[in-house]
Amino acid sequence: MKRTTIILDGRTLSRDQVVAVARGQAGVELDAAQLTSVARAAAFLAEQVRRQEPIYGVSTGFGSNADKLLGARRVRAEAEDAADRTLMEELQHNLVITHAVCVGEPFPPEVVRAMQVIRINTLMRGHSGIRVETLQSLAAMLNRGVVPIIPRKGSVGASGDLAPLSHLAIVLLGGGEAWFEGRRMPGGEALEQAGIDPVRLSYKEGLALNNGTAQMLATATLAIDRLHQLLGTADLAAAMTLEAFAGRGRAFEEKVHALRPHPGQVACAAALRGLLDGSRLIDCAYHLVPRFKPWQADSWTQAEDRVEHFDIAWDWVPPAQRHGRESFYQRFLPFRGGKKHQPQDAYSLRCIPQVHGAVRDALDQAIRVIDIELNAVTDNPLLFPDTPDAQTVENSVIEDRVISAGHFHGMPLALAMSYLKAAIPVLASISERRTNKLVDPATNDGLPAFLIGNEDATDSGFMIVQYTAAALVNDLASRAHPASVYSVPTSANAEDHVSMGANEARHVLDMVDDLSDVLALELYTAAQALEYRRDMINAARRLARRGDLDALCGKVSHAPRPDSADYPLFRAECAELLRQLATAEDFHPGAAVETALQTIREVIPFMQRDRAMDQEVQRVCAMVREGVFARG
Repeated sequence: MKRTTIILDGRTLSRDQVVAVARGQAGVELDAAQLTSVARAAAFLAEQVRRQEPIYGVSTGFGSNADKLLGARRVRAEAEDAADRTLMEELQHNLVITHAVCVGEPFPPEVVRAMQVIRINTLMRGHSGIRVETLQSLAAMLNRGVVPIIPRKGSVGASGDLAPLSHLAIVLLGGGEAWFEGRRMPGGEALEQAGIDPVRLSYKEGLALNNGTAQMLATATLAIDRLHQLLGTADLAAAMTLEAFAGRGRAFEEKVHALRPHPGQVACAAALRGLLDGSRLIDCAYHLVPRFKPWQADSWTQAEDRVEHFDIAWDWVPPAQRHGRESFYQRFLPFRGGKKHQPQDAYSLRCIPQVHGAVRDALDQAIRVIDIELNAVTDNPLLFPDTPDAQTVENSVIEDRVISAGHFHGMPLALAMSYLKAAIPVLASISERRTNKLVDPATNDGLPAFLIGNEDATDSGFMIVQYTAAALVNDLASRAHPASVYSVPTSANAEDHVSMGANEARHVLDMVDDLSDVLALELYTAAQALEYRRDMINAARRLARRGDLDALCGKVSHAPRPDSADYPLFRAECAELLRQLATAEDFHPGAAVETALQTIREVIPFMQRDRAMDQEVQRVCAMVREGVFARG
């Protein structure tokens, strides 16, 4: 695949571009015009240092050390490795090397590449004081494939992602560790092999490199990209389950949702209407749908029907049980099969737009926050070199041009991620409820228990698939507690309120994988159920089209005795059932659901009897993670 090049100017970086860089599909180029702003800020900062202006993080210490001014000379004997650095250079160098203290497994390379492009982009705004050549070295690292090793845990989300960004920056100095060309190695070695010289930090550059929200923003951006795909997959899985139930579609009509027009709800209902378009299963008459009956050797008398792996049945409702229901039985024939005589489905089916739609709205709120953050300046202090100036700069004027603020605080991202942390288990939970409904004979509207014939009482079918989904839902729910509500002060209470946004975003990224697997398990189960439903009702249709009324009557339980007064009515009503089935068109799902079913069946066949399912589960989970079923 040919890599594209993204121009970074600090103002136009998009989520799609971050994802492209993260996946190695794009490199970056620094906008030449914007680099003049970068250079101007660096020159301004150097001039203020020459004038001996006190500036936080340049001529003072950091955090609770902000009241300590750097002197003109060292108080202690010079350390060997700092002998050739000024105190201001040593301050920046030490900031990076002492802050790179994260622990845990490293982030995947795609997360680190996303962090790299985000950090470069924000520094391109020209309010951080970093030099052009330092930014160029950062871009060279990204473009040439030097991926710093960044352990996952260590950021409290204010002052930004100090520790993880220091792991990124330390490689630029020739320290730390990095991946390069598939090998893990010391950072200095990776730079050398990539043809990049280590950087010697100047005024405020350490602070510019590690003071910002790049880790939480990178993980949030990648999580949102995945979650956006999964919302479409969730709608598809729900539609396939609806088809398997021969469910009711009127709850998704446009006029219904116009009365409660939450944007996500309206969009989900529209998506469901599209997915179900062309279905012959949705809203079919109750009495046409047979229920599953275990296969027996004499289930089918015709040779062409003996290939079936099921039998079908209805229950006849005698006149004595119709009192008060005469109107209903004038509209629907008095046969109870696989579809309950009720005008509404369970909440997990009927309320799909309300639940999926609310998750869509939570995602849209997170997208709004992230799109702002991608092109925001998030370090401290902020430089405003273009503020009108005089030849003699008074302290008050300097304070107008070098401002300490709090843009590193990750709370906007943290709360957006908290919202998603609550939403993800909701989407997983309703999916698991649909999966459970499919396998439970008490709730699956006439499908076989655990979606398997089990003629010899040896088969478990899809029983444990639902267990796995339940375990994942419980795990997701246990991780939904918002980290953002529990601030732990740092830096000797100078940083006395932090966001924990890095934890929030990391949790969301991990939780998206579990959500993906829950939806995959629903698709896997719904495909089996849908084939049963489709094949059973079409078997009834084929039986009816032969015109053998006795054969159809043989599939109906609770028939009156031939000498009963109700027997002629029974025969007449069976004849009408035969006529309606015989004249019906072939029963099939909507085109989109049919395509998804066939995509699954290309790699996973229908399960007639128990077989090993481990590889099938892995396969369908991989398909969902790869976006095979993703929809807009």
